[in-house]
Amino acid sequence: MLNIKRYTSTQPDFQDCLQQLLAFEGAQDESIDQVVAGILHDVKTRGDAAVLEYTGRFDKLQAASMAELEMSAARLKQAFDDLPAEQREALQQAAERVRVYHEKQLMHSWNYTEPDGTMLGQQVTALDRVGLYVPGGKAAYPSSVLMNAIPAKVAGVKELIMVVPTPGGVVNELVLAAAHVCGVDRVFTIGGAQAVGALAYGTATIPQVDKVVGPGNAYVAAAKRRVFGVVGIDMVAGPSEILIICDGKTNPDWIAMDLFSQAEHDELAQSILLSPDAAFIDAVQASIAKLLPEMPRQEIIRTALENRGALIAVKDLDEAAAIANYISPEHLELSVEDPVALTARIKHAGAIFMGRQTCESLGDYCAGPNHVLPTSRTARFSSPLGVYDFQKRSSLIMVSPTGAQTMGKIASTLAYGEGLQAHARSAEYRMKGS
Repeated sequence: MLNIKRYTSTQPDFQDCLQQLLAFEGAQDESIDQVVAGILHDVKTRGDAAVLEYTGRFDKLQAASMAELEMSAARLKQAFDDLPAEQREALQQAAERVRVYHEKQLMHSWNYTEPDGTMLGQQVTALDRVGLYVPGGKAAYPSSVLMNAIPAKVAGVKELIMVVPTPGGVVNELVLAAAHVCGVDRVFTIGGAQAVGALAYGTATIPQVDKVVGPGNAYVAAAKRRVFGVVGIDMVAGPSEILIICDGKTNPDWIAMDLFSQAEHDELAQSILLSPDAAFIDAVQASIAKLLPEMPRQEIIRTALENRGALIAVKDLDEAAAIANYISPEHLELSVEDPVALTARIKHAGAIFMGRQTCESLGDYCAGPNHVLPTSRTARFSSPLGVYDFQKRSSLIMVSPTGAQTMGKIASTLAYGEGLQAHARSAEYRMKGS
């Protein structure tokens, strides 16, 4: 019998219970951090030689040179061509949906001219080179390739370098096929902190990138933290999360399976249901008990639901929205009669899945929006990965002779107030009569 926590929002200690439920110790394990620090220093110092050594040690993949660890464009195409027709078609359809959505996100340069002739504006440019980390071996996710590579390409990134570990030489053909579909420029079969280091610092074979994106294990996350500042990173994500608000009128089997869909990721994943209908919560709990034995990953689901899952009875949908805003979940399903109205009350969520037909898993693969989302309540201040993460802005300032007179006076006055005489005089030199 699975023992999932049940709460009601009216119980006196509800807020304390909710805080404990959400608590996740995201602090980096010191032993992992020390190992990663050593690997990164070694890669920075010895380059390719260090990468080859760690690839042999950790992935049991021996290579005499980095050239042996690079996949050719022909090899990627072969992986795509060899897929069953159904998989090829699904991959292409998903890629096209993701591409169309992300094309809407493109930022554009703009400027305006003031009456005195001064021009001000913003110039938008793409990053030159991006590194994409993709988990490999048995835990391989072609969807991660789509969600990270496509927005980078839409943004106009000139070169996309993918690293994917192949422990014991195990290659996931679907991941390679996804790289082909997305137009990834170079692929290396390396992983771990050493791969992040190679991307961040550059080696004789792998050029330094401007940003490293993509999910990975604790060592990869620690490496991304450490190289941030040398290069950009997307985010350091925590365990996967789903919060479902249901009015009690959806098939309880659907809701149970939606809770499973995140719980099956790993034992630390979080699945929570909010509903004003106590009888419906009972029905969902019964569905969980009925469906769990059918799941191949039932032990992972069981552990996640027992440790970090919850079924919570609320007063009404207004209160459910308020609790959801506090939780700020990665994935929020609104399985209600009028999801549009309820969405208007949501301020903090990575992605909002609206209506009874909209299961979270569609967003993971093919709906279109990005599945790289903020976790651990960071949706309060951050957003999904998108094209804007691969573009940057430069301010444009072209001052006219007339503008130099008016702005020069303002600038010099403020500069003298700050005690910065050179600033003031630099502005005054442009002023007539100075």
